[in-house]
Amino acid sequence: MNLLFTCAGRRNYLIRYFKEIIGGNGKVIAVDSEVTAPALAEADMAMTVPSVFATNYVETLTEIIRDHKIDLVIPLNDLELPIISKNRNKLEAFGAKVVVSDPDLIDLCADKWKTFKYLERLKIPTVKTYKKLEDALVALSDQSLNFPIIPKPRWGFGSVGIEIVSSETELRLAYQLLSIKINKTLMSSTGVNSSKNPIIIQEKINGEEYGVDIINDFNSQFYGAFARKKLAMRSGETDKAVSVIDNRLTDMAEKIGKATGHIGVMDCDFFIKDGEIQLLEMNPRFGGGYPFSHIAGINVPGIYVEWMKGNRNVEKYNGYEANVLSSKYDWIMKIKNGNSEVD
Repeated sequence: MNLLFTCAGRRNYLIRYFKEIIGGNGKVIAVDSEVTAPALAEADMAMTVPSVFATNYVETLTEIIRDHKIDLVIPLNDLELPIISKNRNKLEAFGAKVVVSDPDLIDLCADKWKTFKYLERLKIPTVKTYKKLEDALVALSDQSLNFPIIPKPRWGFGSVGIEIVSSETELRLAYQLLSIKINKTLMSSTGVNSSKNPIIIQEKINGEEYGVDIINDFNSQFYGAFARKKLAMRSGETDKAVSVIDNRLTDMAEKIGKATGHIGVMDCDFFIKDGEIQLLEMNPRFGGGYPFSHIAGINVPGIYVEWMKGNRNVEKYNGYEANVLSSKYDWIMKIKNGNSEVD
């Protein structure tokens, strides 16, 4: 079985996890637009490809899938998800399975305002969210919203552009500065423009934060949910966490998984305050917190490979345990060409 990771970036751990599962029965190929992406050095074969916004990006991936007889494609970057999703049929034309959700769901998850309205319709508790500065100011005035609050990009990635403000003066200044920043970052490459209200304002929840991997099978059927309490964050990703088994989180995650019908792993952020669970956002891909679930006993790479083989019984890869405390660390990778096709 041959696997392809796109926008591999820093996801070295995923490369290792899948290599452990397939052993010598296939290859793990990783591609990225940056030759220095550390995950490339971990793969059996590595290639540089055009930017996700290049007109020949999908064509390049299709050629790799065809030439290397790829069975499973796993995209890892928010920016490429809508592109991969819209071109899934083309990418699957040579027999590969692309683990990506439908375009409408990709759009819903990327757009934090649409996420908010969707969760409201599902009657899933979520944080108060405002699309316009004027609406937030009215809510502050009538005290239905209180400081501190967070102006943030409506189409956001990680913690880019997020500010916490504690007064109206700070809010107005932060809003103006964020408008400028958005036009200077990668977000300006997504086709989003200021006429679409690119900033939302959310209440800040001072509660316990949880990451939950909600897993659906390749037919959009709910499989399970695996939670971790976040103990520390770094650059928008979980840095330290402890695994938990909480039926409240599991039940809400199941409702979400069945409603969205997403494919594969969806990384979700929850808060619990005074016993109430609130969902903040959904990311329909492997998230930076997945290793905490993996080390606690849920082996999604093993599950994916079994599903690809047509096997429904995957319980040997599910030994999830509570109270597994774990922490990330950085490592230096030497970028070399000895076992790769890096151009």
